[in-house]
Amino acid sequence: QVQLVESGGGLVQPGGSLRLSCAASGRIFSINTMAWYRQVPGNQRERVAIITNGGRTNYLDSVKGRFTISRDNAKNTVDLQMNSLKPEDTAVYYCNLNGGGSYWGQGTQVTVSS
Repeated sequence: QVQLVESGGGLVQPGGSLRLSCAASGRIFSINTMAWYRQVPGNQRERVAIITNGGRTNYLDSVKGRFTISRDNAKNTVDLQMNSLKPEDTAVYYCNLNGGGSYWGQGTQVTVSS
């Protein structure tokens, strides 16, 4: 069993920054990709950013140039640096790991508001 624990969410003003972190533990045999998703109540969960074990990244168009995903393969962690935050970035953010199954964290709330 794999556990994912997220941290770093909170309240920030528009234009501010937050850094989300996710640590994976448990029976991790291999990791193909790690990603961050977000979800607003009433909407589908959307993928914000993904990073492969080779370091390739892909971003949601609306966050390109503002968010950066990174990972530490030795520590099984993935971070999301979020800059120039906008109110429309407000959501619950979830960490996802794909490798021998798909695993999810419990989510962390990000609120962008003045």
